[in-house]
Amino acid sequence: MSQETPSAAAIASLIRRARQTGDTQALTEAIPYARFLGLSLEREGFALRTRLKYAPENIGNPLIPALHGGTIGALLESAAVFTVVAETETERVPKIVTLSVDFLRSGRPVDTFAEASITRLGRRVANVRVEAWQDDRSRPIATAHAVFLL
Repeated sequence: MSQETPSAAAIASLIRRARQTGDTQALTEAIPYARFLGLSLEREGFALRTRLKYAPENIGNPLIPALHGGTIGALLESAAVFTVVAETETERVPKIVTLSVDFLRSGRPVDTFAEASITRLGRRVANVRVEAWQDDRSRPIATAHAVFLL
C-alpha cells in the first residue's frame, strides 16, 4: 500500500476486505499516524489487540524513562477505533466525539498493548472502554473511555 492517505472509497474497500479475510494489519498501514507510531494488530481469541512497539522516540521523560502520555493516548484511541471498525458494520473510520484517559502508572520503555471493548452500540454512536498494559495485563498503565460517531 502506498504512503498516501487513501480515499474514503479505498478505506471502505479495505475495511470490507479486512472483515472478509481477517487480515486487519492493512488497517494500520492505511492510517498514516498508526504507521508513524508503529502500531500493529493481533488477534487474541476473539479480541483484537493493538501493539505499540517500543521506540526511543516515544519517550516523554528521559530521566525515568517513561512513555509520553500523548503516545499512550494515541494507542488507546487507535485501539478503540480498530475495535469499532472490526466489530461493527461501519465502512468508514469512526469520528471521535470524546476521549477520556486515566493514566495509572508510568509506561516503561517496552512494548505496550491495548484492548478495547464496545460497551454500548447504537445506530449512530458507539461507547468504547480501552485498557493499556505492558508485561502484566492485571496492572494497566492507562485506561480510556471513548465515544465515536459512526
